[in-house]
Amino acid sequence: MAIQAIQPREIKRAHRELVFRNALIFDGSSKPPFIGELALSGERIVAVGPSGTIPQEVGRSEQDLRGLALAPGFIDAHTHDDRIVLDEPAMLPKISQGVTTVVVGNCGISLAPVTFHGDPPPPMNLLGGADSYAFPSFAAYAEAVGHTAPAVNVAALVGHSALRLATMDDVGRKASNGEIDAMISYADEAMANGAIGFSTGLFYPPNAAADANEVARVAARFAERGGVYATHMRDEFDQVMESIDETLSTARHARIPLVISHHKCAGPRNWGRTRETLPHIEKAAAGQPVNFDVYPYDAGSTNLRFDLVSEEYRIMISWSRPHPEMIGRDLKDIAAEWNCDLKEAAQRLDPAGAIYFQMDEADVRRVMSSKLAMIGSDGLPHDAHPHPRLWGTFPRVIGRYARELSLFPMEVAINKMTGLPAQVFKLAGRGRLKAGFFADLVVFDPVRIIDKATYETPKKRSIGVMQVFVNGDLSFSEESGSTGRAGRLIGGGDSRTTI
Repeated sequence: MAIQAIQPREIKRAHRELVFRNALIFDGSSKPPFIGELALSGERIVAVGPSGTIPQEVGRSEQDLRGLALAPGFIDAHTHDDRIVLDEPAMLPKISQGVTTVVVGNCGISLAPVTFHGDPPPPMNLLGGADSYAFPSFAAYAEAVGHTAPAVNVAALVGHSALRLATMDDVGRKASNGEIDAMISYADEAMANGAIGFSTGLFYPPNAAADANEVARVAARFAERGGVYATHMRDEFDQVMESIDETLSTARHARIPLVISHHKCAGPRNWGRTRETLPHIEKAAAGQPVNFDVYPYDAGSTNLRFDLVSEEYRIMISWSRPHPEMIGRDLKDIAAEWNCDLKEAAQRLDPAGAIYFQMDEADVRRVMSSKLAMIGSDGLPHDAHPHPRLWGTFPRVIGRYARELSLFPMEVAINKMTGLPAQVFKLAGRGRLKAGFFADLVVFDPVRIIDKATYETPKKRSIGVMQVFVNGDLSFSEESGSTGRAGRLIGGGDSRTTI
């Protein structure tokens, strides 16, 4: 076992603040845990190793974590927390799960660099109304995050839908060369001010008319500046294999690392097709950098879309502007009450959001088990009745899938939410328990940790997450809730991520 630690004489020279002892240490690498200790000073880890590594006199204060686990803070690889980190910076839905970093700007949706005079079009309205879009440049968004100092770190992608809406008078067509050049200028500005890459939502109307050439040209500029590319593909239903091929080809042409968002095979006709998709993606990963994120549920959530309304699966309403009294109810029951079909009920509820039970549990488990899989909640914090993934994703992966179902060892689960996403999104100094790395830490009870949020009561805190530290500051405890805000924009141009 290779242990990363500063030698004792070096420890004595360090400013000592806190030492954890007798912890079951998961270092984020997917190696088995060990009983050991960790010292932090300020915002950095100064030593980590087996018991006896750190002399007894070290540490202004100490904690005995006997019976508890210590891991890197969890990195939520797929969020729509762009606005909530500013509006509700305590970030209780995430910090209470042990999440210390959120990757925002997914599915082509980002707050910058676009503003609106009227209502944002779907799916941009998932982040709020026109007032939420106050950032005509990425620098303006980065400044807002810095001024607010949310409880979690923020790693930000720039959405293609946002770029198209900022540069085009009609997003229902392909972009012209001049419009692509304008998007590329925004890419330069974003990467210079701390963005980590680019996302598309080719499934959604503002992005759907973009062809592979447009996407590759914009993505290539992000690649030149060290960015990554995350995509909600054109189709996760019947054309899922064709969409995967387009996605892989686009990333190859752009020479950019690829993340396929929330990989799934949706709709009953496609259940079981992960037996095709996963080997196909894993084979491609031998020749180009490819990963995907996944959430541990068999339902997804987005706007209430007429093309997704079907008798084949359950649909629950997560918000509705004209009929808020129907929030949390099933579309089928609403239609029966109104004596109409599902499509008419959906039209009457619109604008609205929905939870779609489109997936097969066996597929979810196969996707999570892949060596390419990272964990991302994909939660929608502005929904009145959100999908439970917003509050429960990370304890659910550890407690249900690793501990109870033995789908994979707990250390593998933790790697999927720490070391792997830190590597994929190039978050230097994050995701591992190593000397010199940032002290993003989670203390949890490996026997007790589990999600409590359900589809019926989705805003329930998980249990078993004891303490969370962000950049060395205690930011959450199970007893007190949110206790501090030490988050910052990370990645991209943030020099503080350099070790």
